Amino acid sequence: MAKILLVEDERVIRAEIERILKRDGHELIAVASVAAAEKERPECFDLVITDVRLAGEAGDVLLERVGQVPVIVMTAYGSVSAAVDAMKRGAADYLSKPFEPEELSAAVERVLRHRATMALGDEGSNTDPYDIVATQSSPMQETLRWARKVAPTEASVLILGESGTGKELIARAVHNQSARTGAFVPVNCASIPETLLESELFGHEKGAFTGALSRQEGLVHAANGGTLFLDEIGELSQAAQARLLRILQQREVRRVGARKAESVDIRLVAATHRNLPMLIEQGEFRADLYFRLKVVEIELPPLCERGDDIPALAEVFIARATTKLGRQPLELERGAIAAMREHKWPGNVRELQHAVERAVILHESGPITAELLGLPSSRPSDRIAGDVNGDVSDDDASLEGYLRRFVLSNQDELSETELAKRLGISRKTLWERRQRMGIPRRESRPPEQ
Repeated sequence: MAKILLVEDERVIRAEIERILKRDGHELIAVASVAAAEKERPECFDLVITDVRLAGEAGDVLLERVGQVPVIVMTAYGSVSAAVDAMKRGAADYLSKPFEPEELSAAVERVLRHRATMALGDEGSNTDPYDIVATQSSPMQETLRWARKVAPTEASVLILGESGTGKELIARAVHNQSARTGAFVPVNCASIPETLLESELFGHEKGAFTGALSRQEGLVHAANGGTLFLDEIGELSQAAQARLLRILQQREVRRVGARKAESVDIRLVAATHRNLPMLIEQGEFRADLYFRLKVVEIELPPLCERGDDIPALAEVFIARATTKLGRQPLELERGAIAAMREHKWPGNVRELQHAVERAVILHESGPITAELLGLPSSRPSDRIAGDVNGDVSDDDASLEGYLRRFVLSNQDELSETELAKRLGISRKTLWERRQRMGIPRRESRPPEQ
């Protein structure tokens, strides 16, 4: 849990951010102005989150007034120049409004994790940035081996993989293990409106288009000396692809509407879940840009191919969620682990993380079950098996068989609520399984005389 200072003058937005951060388990003080923030002594917080445009003094002045405390700045589309300037002046990260709750939570976690690592001093500087990727599987180990080899170089990297596999996590690890001293600037190309994308990335001159009231630097400028991470690069327009190719070839960027280009020093890491060779055949992606991007190509396997990583990742997410919510440590039932291994996880690691967080929030007692994870249970868990006198034979190992015997043996002594609780399922699920197995619900016994 971190102590966070939020500076936002829009009451509705302030309340929503406050709700998200408190849900994540953080201690929060929310104010509406820089003057109010300074009364709270921002240098004493773990993190400051501020809108750039505030009534009164601009929020980015806090960058010079918070000491070593990291700052996340928030900007609206069309004011990316403020984010660029803030990143150059030391902002730890930026968020473009509107953003999803998951984006806010992820940015806060990234910055706090980086701050904790830096606080370790020399010991922290020797830590492997890839340790944050919990893995024992051969495909993922091979992925990390390639990432470690390419990180110290200046080569462009193309990361391939389904949505939710952790492409940005690998990109950040590559940046953190490189010699680059500038910022890591992530851009989701699919989240920026096409009409604004070129201006957001490359900047523009005053009068370049309707509404361009002043000269503006782009996110490429913010990554100068650092790493520009373009997620979902397959969504770039042809015009943006041409500009990006020039950056890679000439190491210079030309603002929209500008006559001259400016030198820029960036390392490009791109990612996509789309088939770029197929897009090339369809005329939607430039072949020359593709070959510039794939100097080194790293492919992330889907979670369903990572075997033992699934319960290991689940344990990491459980630890994070219980810490955020101030809960006691929790364990997974054997049945839950089996169900996780059998589930296909179409949403990959992100889906697993959300399932675990949901389970921790809904948890009341005992280990985490497959039901809490929102997954169909596939075998009896340790907790259920422990209710049976003696060992369970191979013939009795099916969940349906165990449920049948347990219900028939105990329904005269236990209520429906007690039966469901002992089985680790809901009353509704118990009723549904009674119907499926043809076990009628017992009649209520008359009260004792």
